[in-house]
Amino acid sequence: MSDTTLISYDPSTGEELWRGQHGDVDAAVSAARRAWPAWAAKPLANRIEMVRRFANEVRAEADGLAELIAREAGKPLWEAKTEVEAVINKVEISITAYAERTGKKKLDSALNGTAALRHKPHGVMAVLGPYNFPAHLPNGHIIPALIAGNVILFKPSEKTPAVGAALVRCFHKAKFPEGVVQLVVGGPNEGKALVAHPGIDGVLFTGSAQAGIAINRKLAANPGKIVALEMGGNNPIVVIDTPLLKDAAALIIQSAFTTAGQRCTAARRLIVLEHLFEPLMKELIPLVRKVIVGDPLGDPQPFMGPVIDNDTADRLGESFLALVTAGGKPLAHLRRNDPDKPFLTPGIIDTTDIEDRPDIELFGPILQVIRVPDFDAAIAEANNTRFGLSASLIGGSPDDYARFWANIRAGIINWNRPTNGASSAAPFGGIGLSGNHRPAAFYAADYCAYPVASTELGQPRASIEIGLEE
Repeated sequence: MSDTTLISYDPSTGEELWRGQHGDVDAAVSAARRAWPAWAAKPLANRIEMVRRFANEVRAEADGLAELIAREAGKPLWEAKTEVEAVINKVEISITAYAERTGKKKLDSALNGTAALRHKPHGVMAVLGPYNFPAHLPNGHIIPALIAGNVILFKPSEKTPAVGAALVRCFHKAKFPEGVVQLVVGGPNEGKALVAHPGIDGVLFTGSAQAGIAINRKLAANPGKIVALEMGGNNPIVVIDTPLLKDAAALIIQSAFTTAGQRCTAARRLIVLEHLFEPLMKELIPLVRKVIVGDPLGDPQPFMGPVIDNDTADRLGESFLALVTAGGKPLAHLRRNDPDKPFLTPGIIDTTDIEDRPDIELFGPILQVIRVPDFDAAIAEANNTRFGLSASLIGGSPDDYARFWANIRAGIINWNRPTNGASSAAPFGGIGLSGNHRPAAFYAADYCAYPVASTELGQPRASIEIGLEE
């Protein structure tokens, strides 16, 4: 195999799924810079028509794209289908968001002309996508950026290039002009080259905090590039008094183990009042043991497929063991029944007695339980993280939720709902190590165009009334 060839594997079988050549970043940037002026000059209505054509192409390819996502990302087919729907729905949501967030405004005055607010695109945007939502999350950057008049260089995760290639094919089938949407296949080297390239005007990134911080550091001396970072979380789900512990258990499983725990909004820490611990575990542990982990295309459909690859499964197993060694008490063991495949059963561990719990994002099906004496301690523990993406409160009264909402540091705060499953029609982002205050989803329009204020008069008209010699 050439070192310029990238190969993707089906994590559930280990079989080769796709292979392609690493992209030429310089050539791609040059083509994008040539394409940008004409694309930016197109009327907004034309750009909107084009992204709607793209949605129709995805709709026509929906079944095949969902199966490809299931095979390459390892998520169950039912979930892959919801991802494809999100890709399609993103188009109309983004059109609405562009009008609301970056629309034109004019204020006319007969003597002073017109005061106008319009928005301009940045130019050539690099979109660096993740493997957990290999179509939906990069598409959440791409569509708003295209509507605003930017052109796109999309580098999918090196673990899910086949889905990235399929997404770009849909843009090409929709007859986007050459150079407006390009696929750049590659790994970390291609990503670094895109970030550092002088011909790139913006970097739109979804991934780990480590990679996001590296991008931020690289571009710290270059404020001219727009940078939007979405970097995950160490998210708390807090359970206080409620008679509906069976429902609470279901919400916890949805939060912690959907997508095999490979969501940036997944619950990583279950914080529970001490007196509720035993009754909650009596509901949660039997339910988690019923979770089906299996072939993403299997019948019946599993709740969870594999994690993305064997290396990831190895690291998650080592992390669970490290928590046990540090004093954690396993409540549901993280098991790997086949050492050659990355299928993991959900793991739950009581880490209350670990003095220095690591504040890291364990990106997989591991849930830490922390017992606390009261609601104040629960809020303090929920905030005991450098991250701040998502948080949920289960139980309590409206006053409890108001207190929770006011005191929790996060960009997404829910009540009696899972920590994940955020709406594309709302802003999506966090604080701390979770992002750089550029929320995506409905607010993506904000970082895809910049505001331009103008005062305008049809003819020059001015006089100087003071300070001139007679």
